[in-house]
Amino acid sequence: MFKFATILAAESEEMPTVLAVPLDELIIGLIAFLLVFGTLAKFVLPKIKATLDERANLIEGGLERAGKAEEAAAAVLAEYQKQLAGAREEASAIRTAAQADRTAIVEEARNEARIAAAGVTAAAEAAMAAERAQAVSALTRQVGELALTLADKIVGEALSNDARVASTVDSFIADLERAAAK
Repeated sequence: MFKFATILAAESEEMPTVLAVPLDELIIGLIAFLLVFGTLAKFVLPKIKATLDERANLIEGGLERAGKAEEAAAAVLAEYQKQLAGAREEASAIRTAAQADRTAIVEEARNEARIAAAGVTAAAEAAMAAERAQAVSALTRQVGELALTLADKIVGEALSNDARVASTVDSFIADLERAAAK
């Protein structure tokens, strides 16, 4: 066994390892990295930082403007809703007033129709009363003439048309009216 370990140790010294970095390459690489990093840190990183800060300010400003615009839109919406509610109330009041006006107009038209109907009825009754009076007058005259004619035939001589004959005819007609009323 011992032989095997010595053979392995001898072979490992002769073979270079893949992970072993030569010291001179490490130093040159480290110097090159620091030069590139220093150049980037001095020239490029400040510009990148300024650009990022500018973008952050633009974004924050945009957010602020958007917030202000949203607040303004909310205020406009609230005002619009307030005006809409006022318009609805006004429309309701107008509808109520229109219904009241309609009711008043209908009632007024009914009253006017009642008055007109009463006037027409009164005129018709007056016309009927006048026609009745004319008919009664005409009938009274005819009955009187018939009574005189009948009396002339019964008596056999012509009766004169004096006041006594007129009162007799009137009393006869009054008796007829009383008999008709019963």
